[in-house]
Order: sequence, then structure tokens, then C-alpha cells
Amino acid sequence: MPVKPEAGARRSSRGQWVSEALRDEIQEGRYGPGDRVTEQEVAGRLGVSRTPVREALRRLETEGLLVQLPWRGVVVAELNRAQVLELYAMREVLEGTAARFAAQHADAAEIDLMHDLLNQEARALDDSKQSARINRDLHSTIYSAARNRYLLSTLNVLGNALALLQGTTFSVPGRPEQGLKEHRVLVEAIAARKGDDAEAAARKHIARARQTRLKMLYGSDGSTLRETASS
Repeated sequence: MPVKPEAGARRSSRGQWVSEALRDEIQEGRYGPGDRVTEQEVAGRLGVSRTPVREALRRLETEGLLVQLPWRGVVVAELNRAQVLELYAMREVLEGTAARFAAQHADAAEIDLMHDLLNQEARALDDSKQSARINRDLHSTIYSAARNRYLLSTLNVLGNALALLQGTTFSVPGRPEQGLKEHRVLVEAIAARKGDDAEAAARKHIARARQTRLKMLYGSDGSTLRETASS
């Protein structure tokens, strides 16, 4: 959970902290799809007033993590299969672009950090939560190295939506090892300044993550799905 601001911190800072805490809790499964999220419960549990909680709930509604339902109030949003497929389709495009740009713009310190994260990942193969955290850190490093604020902003929006897909693909047997292999190919392409190879590696990595996620959710990798946005 993010570090709680001091009591005298500005209201917006406290609202941001509550937003981050709730976002983490949704991703970790404290709140499941369709669960109610009330101002009173959150304020009491986090030890803050209802004002920053109200601000946080509005922010998470804007991000699409929460929705208002008649007779129920604020609940955690749910993604159907079509939305999951759309989400990963956009990730494949944007992550590929970020990798290509990172191959062009990453500095030596960022490439060193990517290699350090690979080493951390190799030591955490038996810890799915740690593997997931390192994965996020590696992808975040690539996003920053891309040097494109508009791409970064869009990827952050997708990252928020991913919080609705609870759990981690790294909990699936064999996925941590395969993910590490994919990451190594990706980082080596970035370090070698090979934009085409970096983009291809990133797209392949996300496509395999999508297959794993769909098997987790539906027992299918999506190869035979013919979903529409209205399904």
C-alpha cells in the first residue's frame, strides 16, 4: 500500500493516497468485481475523513475501475471477454511502440536498471507476487525510456484497467520462467538499439500474457473466440 501522507498534507494528496490504496486493493482482490465500495467503510478502515475518500471514488470512477449502479451505489467494475481482448489488443500495440522508442532513447542507466530487474526476476521465480511486482517495474522502466509523454499517459490508463484483472499470470505454472525468457529477448533488443526486434519481442510477450490470462479466466486462450463489444 502507498505510504500514507502526514495528517497536515493537502486534501488532494490524501485523496491521491486513498486512490492508490484502493487501486492496489482492487488488483490484489480485496474488492472483487461487483463488490460495493462505500465511503464510510473505506474512511474507517484507512483512518481518513470521508472527503478524500469521496475524491478518490470519483477519480476511480473516471478511470473506469468503479461504476455507479442503481440501488447498489459504487461497485467495482467488471470486464467481459470482449473487453479483455480489446484491452490486450491495445497493450500489444502500445507496448510494442514503447519498446521501439526505448530502443531509440533509453540511456545507459535505464538499460542497466532493466538488466538488474532481469536478475531480480530470475531470483523470484518461486514468488508470483514478487515476480508480478518486478514485471511492473520492468515495463514501467521501458515506458519511461520511450520518452513520449502521450504514450506514457495512455499506457497508464491501460494499467488502471488491468487492475480489474485480479491475480497475476505469474501464478500459472511455467509462466514466470517463460516470462523471464521473453523479457530477456526484449531487453537485449532494446540494449542493442534494434527497434524492430524490440517491438516484435514486446508484442509477442503481451500476446502470450493474453493467452495465459484468458486461460485463467475462461479456460481458453482466445484463439477461437469471436466476441463483439456488445457480448
